Amino acid sequence: MSRVLVPLAKGFEEIEAVTIIDVLRRAEVEVIVASLNSNMSVTGSHKITLQADLEIQSISSDEIEMIILPGGWEGTYALADDENVQRLLREMDTKGKNIAAICAAPFALNKAGVLKDKYTCYPSVEEEIKKDGYMGDATMVVEDQNVLTSRGPATALCFGLEIVKKLKGQERYMALKEALLATYCK
Repeated sequence: MSRVLVPLAKGFEEIEAVTIIDVLRRAEVEVIVASLNSNMSVTGSHKITLQADLEIQSISSDEIEMIILPGGWEGTYALADDENVQRLLREMDTKGKNIAAICAAPFALNKAGVLKDKYTCYPSVEEEIKKDGYMGDATMVVEDQNVLTSRGPATALCFGLEIVKKLKGQERYMALKEALLATYCK
């Protein structure tokens, strides 16, 4: 079974986190939700609280196939400043393992030095990233090498499905896409 990590920081974007976790679990991907500290209850930007499974410091890059960062500015800044998240991102990239980020979270990838040449993010975040290669609204999800990025809350379902395709293959992707009535996803 594929195993992925979704770290949550106070102020995360709830639609993105919950959609990604839900879609992946429907695809029978093991999703580990991690808190940045010992508080296992993490509150998002719209005051919805999720329960984490463990503290991020207790996970190794060898234990997971992918790390996926949800957006939300407050949460993104915390992910960009967290030494454990930044270490995991660099280790995953060095090992050629999959990395994904949506909305503002590509900012945290850029800080870790793992954001590739082509990427997308929430409009205006590219100004904070200050890196050429922003693909704008050309597509909902951009894949460059081992990194997937997406635009924001409205693209979260398609983003989750693209992650399923990457981890579980085209057949599982198509079956889940059909079951979710997500015909608008590419």
